[in-house]
Amino acid sequence: MATTNKIAKKTKEAPNELPIFSMTGEKVGSIALPSQIFNAPWRADLVHQVTTAMQANLRQNRAHTKDRAEVSGGGKKPWKQKGTGQARVGSSRSPLWRHGGVTFGPRSERDYSEKINKKMRVGALLSVLSQKAKDGEIVLVDHFSFAKPSAKTAKIAMQALAKGTDARFLSKKKNAALLALSSYDTNSIKSFSNFGNMKTEEVRNINPLEIMTHKYLIIENPEKAFGEILSRTNFK
Repeated sequence: MATTNKIAKKTKEAPNELPIFSMTGEKVGSIALPSQIFNAPWRADLVHQVTTAMQANLRQNRAHTKDRAEVSGGGKKPWKQKGTGQARVGSSRSPLWRHGGVTFGPRSERDYSEKINKKMRVGALLSVLSQKAKDGEIVLVDHFSFAKPSAKTAKIAMQALAKGTDARFLSKKKNAALLALSSYDTNSIKSFSNFGNMKTEEVRNINPLEIMTHKYLIIENPEKAFGEILSRTNFK
């Protein structure tokens, strides 16, 4: 009878620094990872609570049914109260009748939004970023530079980065990478807008839900980006 050996699961550690690549896929330097960002423990409970709340806040309530006061018709009493031998009826738009109002149906007034405390949101963000670093799914780029919007140039840049970092940006059909831009750049955003498996976002707006939805996180201008993330962790 074969015996199974229980192997203790080793906890991955985030690297102390990561290389920085250019748009051509060449290594142009490296940068130390701030411990305030990338040494946070994995908090599955916190991340789950924050991401589900964010999904609830994105939820749009379209289902709506009309009650007996909203359906058209039914203003006249179908028959007199007594003497017909039938049950008493005040309106032909009663929920018991065909074409009547709906009882306890879904209403568009329902609010699914949930409150997310600032410390919880930041804690979940740091936890997700730390886990991405431990899994080797963060790629640093010095900058994206496009003279004009060009999907062809953006594809060449992604192919070069994939070759230089061994990351599979283009093999995944959905949610391959989230590009965190250091600032709003129209040319960069338009260049990647036709990529169905990638999404661009300013680094100041990245959140745990978007990061976890995508396989890789590509951060442009990491020195400025890390400073922006650290500024979000300061509470007054």
